[in-house]
Amino acid sequence: MNHSKRKQQGVALIIVLLIVAIVSVLATEMGGRLQLQIKRASNIKENNQAYWNAMGAEQYARKSIKQLIDEDGDVIHLQQPWNQEFVYPIEGGGIQAQLVDMQSCFNLNALRETGTGLGGIGAGSLIPDRILAFKRLLGFVEPAIPSYNIDTLSGSLVDWLDENDNLTDYGAEDSEYESLQFPYVAANNYMVHKSELRLINGVEVPWLRELLKLVCVLPNDDLFSINVNTVSEENAAVVAAAARLSLSDAKSLLASRGSDGYPTTIAFLNEPSVQAQNLSADEKKWFDVTTAHFILHTKTKYNDATFAMQTLFKVDSSKNVIVIRREFSGF
Repeated sequence: MNHSKRKQQGVALIIVLLIVAIVSVLATEMGGRLQLQIKRASNIKENNQAYWNAMGAEQYARKSIKQLIDEDGDVIHLQQPWNQEFVYPIEGGGIQAQLVDMQSCFNLNALRETGTGLGGIGAGSLIPDRILAFKRLLGFVEPAIPSYNIDTLSGSLVDWLDENDNLTDYGAEDSEYESLQFPYVAANNYMVHKSELRLINGVEVPWLRELLKLVCVLPNDDLFSINVNTVSEENAAVVAAAARLSLSDAKSLLASRGSDGYPTTIAFLNEPSVQAQNLSADEKKWFDVTTAHFILHTKTKYNDATFAMQTLFKVDSSKNVIVIRREFSGF
């Protein structure tokens, strides 16, 4: 009986030890999960705070653009406060933001033939001249783009944007893209972002990065209006291509325009090097000294969380500043 009692006590001890082991494992698991949930909640809180800080910067920029348009909307240049980088420290982090004029680059949607955007009714008749300007722009890109690629890319870009399936010279439609290893079809619509350019037939990686620095996209808008006061000397190729100038002449014009830029479009067009090109009346409309589109690059930090956003603003005919695109991406 004593032997049987000792055996029962041994089994009870083993059961107790098993229970203690199971409880310990459960406690450890519960503690680990609790810490994970606390960290997850903290990350969500910090990310949300970084997001709202970026939205606050967007609202501040929107108000600043409205004030700029109301006070100095007739002439916009790089020496005005809007062009200064905004850095604002906050508890636990900070906000960094920079406004950029979206009319200091070549709008790819300007090559769409419909003429339904701000480029004006009947703008389709202007497409050939705009295509020539785009080809001249491609000619300024380094490393040099072969002439065949220039013709192929310009034709394919027009086919990508237009509403029909008719091939232009050196262009490409659905049949070209459907034959690829990973097939897709032409958009036959406005571009939404300039990164779509990498999908166009004729594009090659070696020079794509440099080309992307010179072009931009205004969503659902075929406006082709370049603010000669906000184009940087590094992007002088944009002005050179539109005004039929050499790159050196365009850089000289931008370097000598003065701190306040050109007071009027006429002042730019009256420059001897520009007058010598005998620009047509339609080509002269490509230049301006004001702007209706800005993009805000924002980066915020709050504790361990960072957030980056790009906001595209448009000033409408009533001088209201509206947001037409937000992109959550790198600074």
